Amino acid sequence: MIRGIRGATTVENNESEEMLSRSYDMMEDLIKQNGITPDQVVSVYFSVTDELDAVFPAKCLRQLEGWTHVPVMCMREIPVPGSLPYCIRVMVTVETARSQEEIEHIYHHQAKQLRPDLQK
Repeated sequence: MIRGIRGATTVENNESEEMLSRSYDMMEDLIKQNGITPDQVVSVYFSVTDELDAVFPAKCLRQLEGWTHVPVMCMREIPVPGSLPYCIRVMVTVETARSQEEIEHIYHHQAKQLRPDLQK
């Protein structure tokens, strides 16, 4: 089965080091919690809010062994009034035997407010 795994995090500043560090932490948690290997990944899409343009957050994946050939892309989030600023979101599409209910979606920092129903 092909499943989507969501994640989101926030940063305090539009700085490449902080964006990459927070993106890496989010992805490391998402990968670990869902038992993902690079060969299972179909694609990874990152989005950022309008305030963030210091770096492509997908660059964090290149620090992970085996993720060199995984297709990744970055884009802007729709600027909905009142939406969470300084936010980095991710959608990872994977082949997995896990059911929808078994998927662990990851929300760090202020992004936890996006899906309080999924917080443990």
